[in-house]
Amino acid sequence: MADGTETESRKLLGRLREEMASEAAGQERLDRITHLIADSIRAEVCSIYLFRDEETLELCATEGLSPEAVHKTRMRMGEGLVGRVAKSGKIVNTPDAPSAKGFRYMPETGEERFSSFLGVPIQRLGEKLGVLVVQSRNAREYSADEVYALEVVAMVLAEMAELGAFVGEGAALSPRHQQPVQFTGGPAQEGSAEGHVWLHEPRVVVTNPIADDPHREQERLTEAVEELRVGVDKMLEISKNGDKEQLQVLEAYRMFANSKGWMRRMEEDIALGLSAEAAVEKEQSQARARMSQVSDPYLRERLADLDDLSNRLLRILTGQGQTNSADLPPDPILVARNIGPGDLLEYGRSLKGIVLEEGSVGSHATIVARALAIPLVVHVGRITTEALNGDHILVDGDQGTVQLRPEDTVVSAFRDKVAMQAKAQERYASIRETPTVTRDGERINLVMNAGLMADLPSLNNSGAEGVGLFRTELQFLIRNKMPKRSELVTQYQRVLDAADKKRVVFRTLDIGSDKVLPYMKHIEEPNPALGWRAIRVGLDKRGVMRMQLQALIRAANGRPLTVMFPFVAQAEEYYEARWEVNKTIDREKRLGHALPESIEVGAMLETPSLAFAPQKFFDEVDFISIGGNDLKQFFFAADRENELVRRRYDSLNVSFLTFIERIVERCNISDTPLSFCGEDAGRPVEALCLAAMGIRTLSMRPASIGPVKSVLLRADLQAVRKIISDARHRGEQSVRPAVMEWLRSQG
Repeated sequence: MADGTETESRKLLGRLREEMASEAAGQERLDRITHLIADSIRAEVCSIYLFRDEETLELCATEGLSPEAVHKTRMRMGEGLVGRVAKSGKIVNTPDAPSAKGFRYMPETGEERFSSFLGVPIQRLGEKLGVLVVQSRNAREYSADEVYALEVVAMVLAEMAELGAFVGEGAALSPRHQQPVQFTGGPAQEGSAEGHVWLHEPRVVVTNPIADDPHREQERLTEAVEELRVGVDKMLEISKNGDKEQLQVLEAYRMFANSKGWMRRMEEDIALGLSAEAAVEKEQSQARARMSQVSDPYLRERLADLDDLSNRLLRILTGQGQTNSADLPPDPILVARNIGPGDLLEYGRSLKGIVLEEGSVGSHATIVARALAIPLVVHVGRITTEALNGDHILVDGDQGTVQLRPEDTVVSAFRDKVAMQAKAQERYASIRETPTVTRDGERINLVMNAGLMADLPSLNNSGAEGVGLFRTELQFLIRNKMPKRSELVTQYQRVLDAADKKRVVFRTLDIGSDKVLPYMKHIEEPNPALGWRAIRVGLDKRGVMRMQLQALIRAANGRPLTVMFPFVAQAEEYYEARWEVNKTIDREKRLGHALPESIEVGAMLETPSLAFAPQKFFDEVDFISIGGNDLKQFFFAADRENELVRRRYDSLNVSFLTFIERIVERCNISDTPLSFCGEDAGRPVEALCLAAMGIRTLSMRPASIGPVKSVLLRADLQAVRKIISDARHRGEQSVRPAVMEWLRSQG
């Protein structure tokens, strides 16, 4: 095949096209294809292995190996040369298979007669589907032309599998996008939702992978790329006065759009017989495969740019993916790789749930989802390649699970859970106005977290006694440029008006880490969570801090004002920020603006270091709010985005509760008000233990107030404190089992 590769490849693809059009069943079609490939490549063996589940490959068709081995020979990912190709996504080409790394002898196949081995991954846009293998008796390494031809054929096989060309009996030949699938991700916003899939970026399906007329396909590609280039140039022209980072992205787009190498590779694929769409997708698949193996963040971003550009080119070629909100189903569950806060706000409360392949529990998209009370699960791998628009889907934001195309029994159990939750909410409504006083007479203040005006109606609906944390960064994140001071004044006024004299704690701008302003130069940091963020940015960018403080003071307009600085790691940072507050008040007074009736300035304790600050700090700070999410990850040195470690550490760990108790004691010495803000404040058992440790204000999402209040009203904090103390003396790692047993005994 080294001679006249293009002609032979085109002949083979032409024969494959005929197979696609035939009425043959899936197994018969596979059998014919292995014969076609072996004949065209002049190999004695051609085998197709497909995944029957995420970890297991199955021999589904062969020409040259023992027919009895079909559907019986199976191997795990990484097992043998076939498993090695599947796991790595890389080609294995060896003249001496038995001596190659990872070789495993499969006696039932009769492959011991064949020395040479060429294995090519069958994959589509990063999704692994199987492995295409050719073998020969002679010890020879397959030529570059033969390898390239097999890559093209593997790509067509992936498209055929996507289109359902190989449906038959058994798990490996089951129809794609029709079977029930359960995914496990990370819970980012609690709640349950049932609905139908709405893909934020609809998948383009290539229905014509093989070209009838290569010359016409070359013309179509040229025309589409030219349209793409014009579009990128227009975006650059519109954005030429915008921020530098956005311009850098668009410049990268233009570089790729004008890349001769990118164009040449796609033209070569078309010359071998692929359609324009298939050639683009082949390049895109290879870019995604490279992206999964690159650790350098800059290179990953550039490969992601190429991936996005390929999607744009595919939409131009096919006309697919042009949808709008008018097409939304009545119960949409948004499915996306990732999404920005602006796009999410455009969907608004129409969404019933959100599922993201990427995302994070602290991202601004998550903050918006929480503000809108929309169940959200993040880190759900493969969901965008498996889901189709309109698929039935169940989202459990409490457990972090997603059921796609669920069976009836799963749907029934899910609906029973939702019904039980609805009954519980009715019960919580009956205690909405009841003060939170425990059985032993301790008064607990339950307040809510907020970040959008959409949150404020929950102040009355949930029974919250105020806003313990208002996130001010969302007004900065959803814009393409820095908001004006006057715009912030209006926003903060509306918040205070809606609160109707209830206390609102405004947290100053908390950016950095996973919350990056689109118009601020992004600095690559090896560990952003421990880097330039929150108050560190504010103290380095004092103009922004002063502008926000001015807006808050003017919005108060004679009313009480409460301001809190995030991520204070040492007392000096608080003192510097407090000095800026005093300086701003003096300036506003000179300008003749109304000053707040009173002003409280507090600090968020999110790093263990601040708990050991001098007692003078606790004497002088107006209040402290424990930021439980960050404090917990730093206390345990466990990244809360890392599923491998974050679940290992319990909030009811004796060490952590002892640390919380120490903070309470230091605040009590100075009579400094203390609150706890974070996910654990909204979990009834955790909230109960925090209250038993001495915390009297808990700030949580509005929907959690009812369940937490219900538990606290029936609790004796002294009894719970004794249970915690006894568990500590027994040397137990977590108090959770003992507290849960006590709760069960209380009915």
